[in-house]
Formats: sequence, C-alpha cells, structure tokens
Amino acid sequence: MKKTKLSGRYAAAMYDFSVEQHFEEDVFADMKLLRQVFSENRELRVIIESPIMPAEKKEAIFKALFNGKVNDVTLQFLLLILKKRREPSLGDIFENFIQIYYRRHNIKIATITTAVDIDDALMEEIKHLLEEQTHSTILINKVVNPKIIGGLIVHVDDFLFDGSIIGKINKLRAEFSHNIYQTSF
Repeated sequence: MKKTKLSGRYAAAMYDFSVEQHFEEDVFADMKLLRQVFSENRELRVIIESPIMPAEKKEAIFKALFNGKVNDVTLQFLLLILKKRREPSLGDIFENFIQIYYRRHNIKIATITTAVDIDDALMEEIKHLLEEQTHSTILINKVVNPKIIGGLIVHVDDFLFDGSIIGKINKLRAEFSHNIYQTSF
C-alpha cells in the first residue's frame, strides 16, 4: 500500500511537470519504453533495485543506457529517483504514469478474449462499438483462449461482458444446481 501511494505521487508529480514543460508526449513515450525495458530485463531490475549496489554505479548504468534515448527530463527524473533511493518503485512509477496519461486523455484498455484469432476488420468494428459506448478512445488487448470454446469476453474497466460458450454453460450449470422444481412421478 505504501509503495503504491509513493509511486503514485512520484508519477503524478512527473506527469504534472511534463505537462507544465510541454514534454508530455515525449515523457509518455519514454515511460512506455522504460516499462518495457524493465519488464523484459530481469538482470537490470535486480541490479538497479539492489541495496548493495552504490548509487554512483546505478547512475552510470542509467546514463549509459538511456542518455540520448530518452528525453532529458525523463533522465533527470530517473536520477532523482536514484538519489531518493526509490528505485524499487520504478516499475510502479512507470505504470502509474501511463495510467494517469490514459485517464487524462480518456483512453481505456479493452481486453477481448476469443477462442480463435479473429480478423482485424471485426476487431476494428468491436473497437468502434466500444468507443461509442464508453465515449473514450479504446486500446485493444487481444487474448486467444481456446478454453472459452466460442464467442467472446470483453473487459473494459469494471465492465465485463461474457458472451462465451463456456460462460453460458457455467450459467446454466448454476441455474440447474439451484432448481426449485421437484419431479413428482
């Protein structure tokens, strides 16, 4: 809980500063890049989060990896995180920054689960319908799960539409298990 609050505050401060300095889009792109780099490189995370590694070496690693590849504001923010010894919260900070950006730009992520991969034209039609319903820009996260047998499951924020065959089977199973009718022969 404390780590999430802390990372939320750092992310909000960085977002506000990036808007104020007119670097919002650049910093957003940097945060997505940093989130990807940190999620894909376990060794880098271990080194950066290690309390044994001196801060000067961590700073040198950040400068070697990201100098010229990210905005100077983003690099200075990373160095500030190191100075304040908050490097274990970096992943949460990146994620919180991206979520703040999405909220401020009315962007929602829709997870669409299907039994088989569906074509892009149908996916665009679903995206368009979701955008009309939510009055938001929708980013699609496609998931293929053969266990749902058929149909689709749409999850946006706290809205869940289960139009899958396995969902209907489970609903029928629940109804039949609570059947109040008794047969009398």
